[in-house]
Amino acid sequence: MALGQHRKILQIVGYQNSGKTTVMEQLITQATTEGLRVGTIKHHGHGGIPTIESSKDSARHEKAGASVTAVEGEGTLRMSIHQSNWQLADILAIYESIEMDIILIEGYKNEHYPKVVLLRQAEDQSLLQKVSNIVCVLYWPTYPLDKPLDYPTFSIHEKAQYIEVLMREMRRKS
Repeated sequence: MALGQHRKILQIVGYQNSGKTTVMEQLITQATTEGLRVGTIKHHGHGGIPTIESSKDSARHEKAGASVTAVEGEGTLRMSIHQSNWQLADILAIYESIEMDIILIEGYKNEHYPKVVLLRQAEDQSLLQKVSNIVCVLYWPTYPLDKPLDYPTFSIHEKAQYIEVLMREMRRKS
């Protein structure tokens, strides 16, 4: 069975403090309200091994209703499993044995799963050229959206609209 074949995988990417964890919480809450089981994976991209304190975003995912959560950084998967290095595919293989409908991934910009890109300021524009498989873009009022983008684009304040689009995407069959 191919990874993700029976469950939807969606990545939320953006630079630090762009709202990734908040969007994850919103999607987890909506999906669990609809009776879907959600698992989450967070990339601890700021260096170092994730500590209990640095795993607060995973705790937010769990509080929002995620059935399974994990955070990875510098070869440590905060599920108390250690090996020399963790690739996203390794973590997804572990998740494969757990019954879930959706896996939401926070971070891992270089992976090729469907993505939501968050843009907070003009410098974030380069992210659109660095990532693949963009489903939609969410932008902050501080981002100068001076021309239409090639993707469905929503203000971070248009929660109802982007949640509807993303839930439709996650309900779609692989």
